[in-house]
Amino acid sequence: MAWTREEMAARAAKEFSDGFYVNLGIGIPTLVANYIPEDMHVTLHSENGMLGIGPFPYEGEEDPDLINAGKQTVTELPQSSYFDSAASFGMIRGGHINLAILGAMQVAENGDLANWMIPGKLVKGMGGAMDLVAGVQRVVVVMDHNSKAGEAKFLKACDLPLTGTRVVDLLITDLGVFDIDKKNSGVTLIELAPGVTVDEIRARTEANFEVTDNLA
Repeated sequence: MAWTREEMAARAAKEFSDGFYVNLGIGIPTLVANYIPEDMHVTLHSENGMLGIGPFPYEGEEDPDLINAGKQTVTELPQSSYFDSAASFGMIRGGHINLAILGAMQVAENGDLANWMIPGKLVKGMGGAMDLVAGVQRVVVVMDHNSKAGEAKFLKACDLPLTGTRVVDLLITDLGVFDIDKKNSGVTLIELAPGVTVDEIRARTEANFEVTDNLA
């Protein structure tokens, strides 16, 4: 048994604090917006120039002019504000975004991140991921623990083109949660998904990691 995509997103939402400005990447991270606690004020930021993103619209109520950086239709809030992408990236590069939650193809035990390109496949570019991992205060990655072919995605070293080096602070997979010490390249398993064992994670992980004494 392992966490579903929704359960992974709910776990990622536990990294929010009241008053945070947060950027959500495409894929599983977009689901995190559904799990913001009702009594917590979190402002969602998008690279294309929107601050204060509302929930996804119901079918038939989409406004094609309201999109996030992943070109998904979103809704606005009474406090939403709009600006050009230069100002948006100024917020990121200036360190004003508290947290980014991103997807990934690979993460290395030293915090390296590869999340934008697979060689031989056509991509339009890295987008804002490079700026996000360099400019935000904390980076959380949410991804499946293994590829569809069963290959490890949490590695000793990434072999795909990097988005950033030593940038990931926390890794959440369908099997558990890992705290990453970027300075010392140390990894600690701090939580297990229900029904998952440490031995199972070791068998499905290439990266080296320790296990916390108070494993949740």
